[in-house]
Amino acid sequence: MAVKIIRKADLIKLISRLMEHYRVYAPVRRQDGTDFQEVTDANQVDFSLANTNLSPKSLMLPQSELMFEFTLDKASDRAGVMQEIEKDCSGRVIFGIRPCDAKAFQLLDLNFDTPTYRDPWWAHRRQHTTLVGLGCNDPCSTCFCTSVGSGPFSPHGLDLLLTDMGDQFTVEVISGKGKQLLEQVVIEGEASETTVKAVAEHQQASEQTITSAVFTHALEKQSLTPLFDADFWDEVQFACINCGVCTFVCPTCWCFDIQDEIHKNAGVRLRNWDACMFPLFTLHGSGHNPRSQKLQRVRQRFMHKLKYFPDKHDNGVACVGCGRCIRQCPVNIDIREVFRLMNEFEV
Repeated sequence: MAVKIIRKADLIKLISRLMEHYRVYAPVRRQDGTDFQEVTDANQVDFSLANTNLSPKSLMLPQSELMFEFTLDKASDRAGVMQEIEKDCSGRVIFGIRPCDAKAFQLLDLNFDTPTYRDPWWAHRRQHTTLVGLGCNDPCSTCFCTSVGSGPFSPHGLDLLLTDMGDQFTVEVISGKGKQLLEQVVIEGEASETTVKAVAEHQQASEQTITSAVFTHALEKQSLTPLFDADFWDEVQFACINCGVCTFVCPTCWCFDIQDEIHKNAGVRLRNWDACMFPLFTLHGSGHNPRSQKLQRVRQRFMHKLKYFPDKHDNGVACVGCGRCIRQCPVNIDIREVFRLMNEFEV
């Protein structure tokens, strides 16, 4: 694995060079926090926080996305015909993505890009996006990525991985796409064996600072129906106010709704984020709602992530341990406690 060196003072120049070849998205500080957005000036990039408020999921699955347009004008030869709205699929870079969020994209691939079902817009964005990761020197107290198949310097899903070593960054080349990117921006400084060893020790030390952990070893063995009917769900759902912030900030929630909006004779079909935590999510056209109660919706969220998903895909839980839902839940519902209750459940 090739490892390059770049001085911290030269990082802005690197991002500027990337902007000559790609659309660049990176953490940018706004009044209400730091989140990913397209960079128009390399000096906008902010790496001061351990993680962004929102995951970069919206860069692959926009919160609201125009899909098709149509006309109802009977005088048109295309009346009532759906026409796909063209999207910009030019090359882009997500710079400074954390390893947990890159891992989340791999989990979402299991829903959006499979041999059976393929979302073309998701697949095109993935194909034309290079992920430049930034390892976590100081993981948050709520992070538990090491328990769920990731880690503060995990390479899974990344093309390049940056490690902050004080006055310089090391850049690990992980994929062919990452190698191609570096060739375009010309980083020539090779890391010495001593530096590579120091980076490995640094990464290991940072990983050991993660003291928060969850256990998943018994989830696969749990019988589905007794777990579904367990008494502890009443305790879990008690404080929930159905605000949906957990699904909004979660990098592995993918639920959406499709709607048509019409003004006069012109219309569009669009896809919007939705959530299993909302009462209308499962409302049938008949008026019946199979999950009309809050307990049913809270249980669905956790059962899907921690039981249905791993049972179906045999690829671990649908959680990357970023801790966003823990930090932002207004009533302090903690997914780590739900892990414990589900993992330790006994009939």
